[in-house]
Amino acid sequence: MNISGQIDSRLKSLHLRGMIDTLAVRLKQAEDSNSGYMDFLMSLLEDEYERRQSGRLLTRLRNAGFEEEKTIEGFDFSFNAGVPSKKIRQLAGCSYIESRENVFLLGPVGVGKTHVAQALGHVACRMGHDVLFTKAVKMFTYINGGRADNSVETRLKRYTSIALLIIDDFGLKPLTPTQADDFYEIISERYMKKSTIFTSNREIAEWQGLFPDPIISNYIMDRIAHNAHQIVMTGESYRNKGKTGVKSGKTEKEG
Repeated sequence: MNISGQIDSRLKSLHLRGMIDTLAVRLKQAEDSNSGYMDFLMSLLEDEYERRQSGRLLTRLRNAGFEEEKTIEGFDFSFNAGVPSKKIRQLAGCSYIESRENVFLLGPVGVGKTHVAQALGHVACRMGHDVLFTKAVKMFTYINGGRADNSVETRLKRYTSIALLIIDDFGLKPLTPTQADDFYEIISERYMKKSTIFTSNREIAEWQGLFPDPIISNYIMDRIAHNAHQIVMTGESYRNKGKTGVKSGKTEKEG
């Protein structure tokens, strides 16, 4: 086996796929530019680092469970003056995750709450944080399913251990006692340790009435609202953006 084959063999055994893929190109560049050994080695290391970072990002995005791949860059803030673009872009810096703070995205149907929530999750993935996106109803159904096989604790851990949990469409209807207890467990474990993003059509003042027990309600609201960022999004429906004759959820024909 020649030296090139030996190098490929060693790189494969070390799982350095990024170096294998670019070795020939980097050798040619080094020869053409007459660069030193250190520059050549650094280029190979950067290739391997980028490959691994890209692979980790794809894994985080896949595990996040986003409905669609939404980004802050892809959101048209100019469409709706009722969307506080400055606050949302500030949140995209992810400092709230480092500070273990929560985020509320509130407003009527269609203004882009879910898009923004997933976009904040996407940028969090890009910055190295593990993220999980879930509809509130789906989360409670999944947890409750664990009562049939005694896996409730394991299922709860899915939501308590993640760095950033995004709960979409929270509060569409009041919680059952079982759902309230499960939510209590999630919030208790995440309080001051992890960050959660909530999207909801309800104002925060209405959330107290979602829980059957006022004591649990007070406990939960005190903890999720502590040092939280509240973003109120209003205006026309973002879903109707670009549709001819559509404004505020009505067509011209509807008046």
